[in-house]
Formats: sequence, C-alpha cells, structure tokens
Amino acid sequence: MCGRYTLTRGDRNSLAAELGVPAGHLRDYTPRYNIAPTQRHFIVTTEFENRKVMSAHWGLVNRWAKDNSRASQCINAKAETVEVRPSFRDAFRKRRCVVPADGFYEWTGPKSARRPMWIHRADGNLILFAGLYEDWFPEKERPETTFTIITCEPNAVMRPIHNRMPVILDNRAADDWMNPTEADPLSLKRLLIPAADDVLLAQPASPLANSVKNDGPELLVAE
Repeated sequence: MCGRYTLTRGDRNSLAAELGVPAGHLRDYTPRYNIAPTQRHFIVTTEFENRKVMSAHWGLVNRWAKDNSRASQCINAKAETVEVRPSFRDAFRKRRCVVPADGFYEWTGPKSARRPMWIHRADGNLILFAGLYEDWFPEKERPETTFTIITCEPNAVMRPIHNRMPVILDNRAADDWMNPTEADPLSLKRLLIPAADDVLLAQPASPLANSVKNDGPELLVAE
C-alpha cells in the first residue's frame, strides 16, 4: 500500500515546470514531508490536452456516498481489480489523475519497533503516482474532490519492505493515463505495473514520521 508520501520541492515555479502546469496553479503550495490519508493536497488532471492542478482530499469518496466515513479505507486501489471494484470502476473509466510526490514512506521491523523507510527516485526526479479522483457532495451544490493512489505488486527494491507498491508513471505514461478521451480505458491497465528495479532507492527515515502531527525536513534524517 501507500499510506504516507512527501512533496518537498522548495521552489513552486520549478515544481510547476516539472509538472507541466502554469505556476499560478500552485500559488497555495507549501512543501510537505508527511502527507497522510484524509488530508488535503493536490492532484493533476488533463483538460483539453493541458494539465491542470486540482485541490483534493486523499481517500476516494464516491459521488453517491452519504458521508466520508470510508475515505480512509479508500486511499489505495489495487491495479488488479480497479476496473471492477464498485468504489473505483467508474473513476477508472472517466476520472484518472496523477498524484505528484518526491517520495513515500513504508515501515519495516517488528510491530513493537517499526521504523520508517523513505522511498524516492534514484535520479531525484518527481514521482507521478497513478490515481483516480471523484467528487462527492457533503452539501448540495458544494462538491469536494477526493482521490486514491493505485498500487501493484512490488519490484525488487520494495519486495523486502512491503508486498505492494504505488504505480509510478513516467511523463508520457502519465499523459496517456490522464487522457479523458481514451476510448478503451482497459488498455491503460498495461501501465499499472511495478517500476523498474533501478528507479527507486530506499533509505531510513526518522521515527518522527510515525506521527502525522510531524511534518518537516527532519523526518527524512535517520536517527
């Protein structure tokens, strides 16, 4: 699974350039070192062949839901079943996005002494998670956008740490994935595969990452 992630870029203009969006889309951006389920962050979608940023809460809530009580149970969607699960199948057909990050956490060790690992790209580039999004209506006429991150089988780097990993797309695959005019969404399942073994590195992080209350650069420094 993917239960916490980071986006720590300090320069919003450079981040916008990396994402291929106008700098103004990121006017509210601040670096984050511990993005957690149900929190608000942002996703990237495509409209008229242009990328755009949307504010969204992590944990997909269906349009027909009466409340968001199941949001924390829908932070991830399995690649193998995403097109058939009732919670995700409509979003898979019509509302695909990417979730920008520069790393994510997983935990190792016994339950009594779990230690976080920060997994990031070996080349330092952004990570683009394959995601899905959907609006629900906590109040009439007031939609709230929510999202989930798709996971798949682990690659060689992740296998000793966890039995799942987030799907990571390159820029070209991201454009294919987000294309809202794709006539055959099932063909996009070819993209939902583990990253190559040389893409990611895993390094120890601080136990401060264990608490969602902590969110600063010290989280990436192992003690």
